Amino acid sequence: MPTKVSKFRKLSDKSRDKVPHGKEFVPAIDVTIAGIHFQNPVMTASGTFGYGQEYAPLVDLNQLGGICVKGISAEPMPGNAPPRIYETDSGMLNAIGLQNVGARRFLEEKLPFLRTLRARCLVNVFGYSTEDYVRCIEILNEGEGIDGYELNISCPNTRRGGMVYGNDPKLTEEVVGAAKKVARHPVIVKLSPNVTDITATARAAEAAGADALSLVNTFVGMAIDVETCTPRVSNITAGLSGPGIKPVAVRMVYQTYHAVKIPLIGIGGIASAEDALEFIIAGAQAVEVGTANFYAPDTSLRVIEGIRDYCLRKRLHFAEVVGSLKV
Repeated sequence: MPTKVSKFRKLSDKSRDKVPHGKEFVPAIDVTIAGIHFQNPVMTASGTFGYGQEYAPLVDLNQLGGICVKGISAEPMPGNAPPRIYETDSGMLNAIGLQNVGARRFLEEKLPFLRTLRARCLVNVFGYSTEDYVRCIEILNEGEGIDGYELNISCPNTRRGGMVYGNDPKLTEEVVGAAKKVARHPVIVKLSPNVTDITATARAAEAAGADALSLVNTFVGMAIDVETCTPRVSNITAGLSGPGIKPVAVRMVYQTYHAVKIPLIGIGGIASAEDALEFIIAGAQAVEVGTANFYAPDTSLRVIEGIRDYCLRKRLHFAEVVGSLKV
């Protein structure tokens, strides 16, 4: 496949030569996605960073590009019974069951703190019917301080026999189109990797009006205790995340970058700046750090610094790195 020039590149390759003689080159690493301006391209992934405030004693949240809070539904949900997390050789399995406080309590109890931050606030939204998604967004629309919605389409549509939204392009179009009709803020669609061809889902989301895509969500996996012959998590299957999924996630970002015109946010096993840069060079305009938050809460800050150092060393602005893969 021929090399593709980044569709997001606003600066020419000569831009790094425009630094006045004697002046230090300072790379620009800010980015605008779906009309949302981020001070840098690094966010925290939904489900790994709580509602943000939980990490305030550990991380300077104002240094982040954005925080994507855990999935929010129209009504509160208690989640699955334990055990619901299991560590694997190169990642983790989780089946939390989308436990959350519900949209109204989120507005009352969680959003006021998020409004105080420089980091942008993305709210992950999910439901088990198209009406669920719409109702949740309509409630969230009443809040001030939300910059965008991340639509989790890895949920089964209970009205269609349990078919997962993100596994069927027609269902993807249906839920994305419905969300866009009511959303006050940009809609970023989080794609499921548990499909034969992720570009088909990506195109469907784009056709329905998605402002951007984030990819990928967790892979369906399972683990078994061979002594007791029982599943390691109560839900039997669970979502696999962490370093083990990164090569597949990078491949999916690369394929999707060449299939759609809207911006991409890369997710999957990012634990260092080099990991993040793989996604960015493959075509992602930003990244979300997930599982690494559990064992090294400062990972996102180190990734930001690493990206800045890379751009400085290469004398490139961030926009010039996006989609710069040479093949």
